[in-house]
Amino acid sequence: MKVHTLGRLAELTRSLLDHVRRKFTFALSRFGERIGRVTVRLSITLGREGATDKRCQVHVKLRPTGDVRVEDTDRDERSVVTHAANRASRAVGRRLELERRVRPPAPSVPVKRATRRVKPPR
Repeated sequence: MKVHTLGRLAELTRSLLDHVRRKFTFALSRFGERIGRVTVRLSITLGREGATDKRCQVHVKLRPTGDVRVEDTDRDERSVVTHAANRASRAVGRRLELERRVRPPAPSVPVKRATRRVKPPR
């Protein structure tokens, strides 16, 4: 799983990038190889009463197909990353559970077809 962080925050520091990588790796590692690429976008938005809020948009690419998108907004950049990682983990879990229920399980033992030998005419 690769976590890519894009940001429009003036204070996109090394510690914030490490926090993003750590939170998303911990939140999504239980899904193993089903997670392809994780893109995290951090930006500043104008919130209520003229305050600036931080927004975290997440795009999780699933293997072999599918994707999950979540978004969260908060006043603190670390808390918005934590909430978005938790939200992404729950959304990916729901998506994979839905796929598991819809798709029939593969047979555990290969089915051997019975073949009938035909004798050639004399």
